[in-house]
Amino acid sequence: MGFAAQERTALCDALAEVGPDAPTLCEGWTSHDLAAHVWVRENDPSAAPGLLIGALADVTASRMEATKRRWLYPELVEQIRRGPRPISLFAVPMLDELANTTEFFVHTEDVRRPAGLPPRDKGPDFEDHVAKGLNTTAKALFRKAPCGIMLERTDRPQRLRAKAGDTTVIIVGKPSELLLFAFGRMTDADVQLVGPPEVKDELLATHAGF
Repeated sequence: MGFAAQERTALCDALAEVGPDAPTLCEGWTSHDLAAHVWVRENDPSAAPGLLIGALADVTASRMEATKRRWLYPELVEQIRRGPRPISLFAVPMLDELANTTEFFVHTEDVRRPAGLPPRDKGPDFEDHVAKGLNTTAKALFRKAPCGIMLERTDRPQRLRAKAGDTTVIIVGKPSELLLFAFGRMTDADVQLVGPPEVKDELLATHAGF
């Protein structure tokens, strides 16, 4: 089983455990909203543009609401668990692994952390997989950061310069936690920030991500 499949199972298990009305780390979304987002992203081509283009976000929101009406919450979770429909691009195993490992990991933690569910030890293989991805995406993820960024792993001696700057904040944690920070879950990621206090505060003020 690949990492995307593992995280799909973990996400569905978390959604089932917390129920439809639980808060998530996605501001303004319940677990039911998040489940609808996951389903339309994979299976509803008409909703896809609104995930990338703000002017079309209302279309995506309406498709999410339609999805919530289409199935009861437990049924929707089971639809996600079964995987994308055959006509979906995400049904291609290579694309599923590439696009969904990060998506499902982040959203699993979006559900688990507000609910106080116990931390997960993802293991060294997963952490190395995430670190490899960060090697290619960190510069893009942190391009709008207000300072220089250095990522430092705690599970092995490794640093990655994500952005140059006159003043640098070092973000220290496991690769999976660095990933959560990069995706805007700044106050919920288990990381330490090393740098001037005022620069760290400015960085954390960009709480919605970069």
